[in-house]
Amino acid sequence: MTGCVDLIIVQDLIRRTFPVIDEELCTYITGVLEDGTGHFASSDEVYDAIGDYLHAVAGEDEDHLIEQLCQQLLKILKSETDDIGLGQNGEIRKLAAPVHLREVAAEQELKRNVENEIVTIAGVRKDCSAQVDYKKLEKADARSKVKQGKRSKEVDNKPKQCLEDNGATVSQTTSRRETRLDAKGTVYTKDVRIELFDIAFGDRLLFKDASLLLISGRRYGLVGRNGLGKTTLLRMISSNQLKIPSNISMLHVEQEVVGDDTLAIQSVLECDELRESLLKEEAEITKKINSGDESGLQTRLNEVYTKLQEIEADKAPARASVILSGLGFDTKGQQQATKLFSGGWRMRLALARALFSKPDLLLLDEPTNMLDMKAILWLESYLQSWSTTLLFVSHDRQFLDVVPTDILHLHSKHLDSYRGAYSNFIKTMTEKLKNQQREYEAQQQHKAHVQEFIDKFRYNAKRASLVQSKIKMLEKLPELQKIEKIGGVVLNFPPTEPLAPPIIQLDDVAFHYVPDKIIFGDISVSANMESRICIVGENGTGKSTLLKIIMGELSPVRGIRHVHRNLRIGYFSQHHIDQLDMTISSVEFIASKLPGKPVEEYRRQLGSFGVSGDLALQQINTLSGGQKSRVAFAAMCMNRPNFLILDEPTNHLDVETIEALAKAINKFTGGVILVAHDERLIRSVCKELWVCQDKSVKALEGGFDEYRAIVQAELELPTK
Repeated sequence: MTGCVDLIIVQDLIRRTFPVIDEELCTYITGVLEDGTGHFASSDEVYDAIGDYLHAVAGEDEDHLIEQLCQQLLKILKSETDDIGLGQNGEIRKLAAPVHLREVAAEQELKRNVENEIVTIAGVRKDCSAQVDYKKLEKADARSKVKQGKRSKEVDNKPKQCLEDNGATVSQTTSRRETRLDAKGTVYTKDVRIELFDIAFGDRLLFKDASLLLISGRRYGLVGRNGLGKTTLLRMISSNQLKIPSNISMLHVEQEVVGDDTLAIQSVLECDELRESLLKEEAEITKKINSGDESGLQTRLNEVYTKLQEIEADKAPARASVILSGLGFDTKGQQQATKLFSGGWRMRLALARALFSKPDLLLLDEPTNMLDMKAILWLESYLQSWSTTLLFVSHDRQFLDVVPTDILHLHSKHLDSYRGAYSNFIKTMTEKLKNQQREYEAQQQHKAHVQEFIDKFRYNAKRASLVQSKIKMLEKLPELQKIEKIGGVVLNFPPTEPLAPPIIQLDDVAFHYVPDKIIFGDISVSANMESRICIVGENGTGKSTLLKIIMGELSPVRGIRHVHRNLRIGYFSQHHIDQLDMTISSVEFIASKLPGKPVEEYRRQLGSFGVSGDLALQQINTLSGGQKSRVAFAAMCMNRPNFLILDEPTNHLDVETIEALAKAINKFTGGVILVAHDERLIRSVCKELWVCQDKSVKALEGGFDEYRAIVQAELELPTK
């Protein structure tokens, strides 16, 4: 032990608490405590180290007594400077001289062995101690050995549980004590700590001995390459496959709100179950009082009024309206039934409900995918003052630089935590990896130098002892891992031949689906082979409709559409995943789009978009959202288009792939028109900005900076 603590002190305290304990077990427990001295930060950790052994003696009903004992033992173990002992009444006292535990333990063991030999020879051995359940003790010992390698945590049998919607399985190391306290309802912390868990998808291991710590009130951005398991992790937490304390309320925004006759704003207000129940009770009591039945109801009604006032129920509609407005619902839209909204708008409703209910842990998966630029800027501002714990996956570099207080980096089946936003994470991680690589290379050089000495003098008798010491030194060196270089994401659009202008031109075009609802009144725009045009605007202003007019899928009700006769358009739809056949492989899907080519050509095409090797042969439904997007890109380019029209191409792509997409667009020799809300992508590729607004399309000379300033002014947000 750190310091000099008398073995008799510890053992005497254990015997006083459990008089029937076996002498061998008592000595063994003392040894466990000695091994852990200096590492015990709390009585809980002492409990984790020896609790199972004591339960083998005392049974499961003595948990409270064991907890008290662990608290007393911790005080003794923490007394590193004073030599202490126990008085006759059990109080802690100072000793005149220190006694080392292991020495006393050895003496006692020797004494017992001698006594055992004597009584065995005499044939009158008598066991005065209580009977211990040694099967329990063996199990406890096995768990203790696991704890030594896993930070004093008890390992359950790790039952495999299957998440039916995606076929993932999970195993998790849990603390028996924490599980017991959670069952009693005595866990009060709002921190989320998930220790040493594995997650597999089929035969593929996504997480191995990973740990996750979420401190209450902090905002965590989860980043990592597509397909590593970010979405799976959120689902495992939200489905309770990965256990967290039951006192933590949790909400995962994944499914859209069910469409029915409920008004949008009422759908949000219903999230506050306490408020709804109080209002319902108030209405019922008031009805009874008005009908003449006042027996004791007035008192209860006053109590209901008091509770409604405490939770500020009267302010709830205004708060719900602010959230809905920020997410794009105007006053009229807030009063519409949820069944009248499209799937994308019902996803916004789901997000609004989550923001309104404010759970202890909010899980968001790509929250910006369903939003236009105006709603994204509002959400950025709103989440910066979020007071409970937030864990979200996002590909939006700007969003990741503004919202999180911490970044969780998923790589090599583990999670690493970094303080600060994304830009700080990139800087810190790059420096960390460089240092780790330098340490690894320095160690390899040192090993090689020492090994050279060993090989040279291995058979030299005079140097034998020195050689042996060198060999032992090598064996004791820590095992440093070589930094695995993760290959960069590469996307390659096919080369094109130049076309003489005009390429695409709309003159005085007007369009409507029904005469009383005009989409565009009078627009005139054009694009050529050098164009890099980004279309922005609020949802519902006609961005996708404009793309369909340009491609010829919709005909103008007035005006002229002109395109080059050799124009071949490659179109990437924001709903591209819905157009994939999930039951076949990527190679088979590409072949179905352009049959008659060799398999090698299909695989080469997929490889140019990062879908190579076995990945190309897997069923599409097993791929991540980003990998499915790459398959859609590969299919789009099979006919070698010379003009690309991309509608929300960044949905489901990770940050690295978005950066690769920007490079691919800039290298492409044809023209590009894209609808996007990812600020970094727009700034990287955009040469011309079209804004859909007020039934028209206008080009902004100031580009994205001007558009952002306009939106911030409308939202009354501070400019940067």
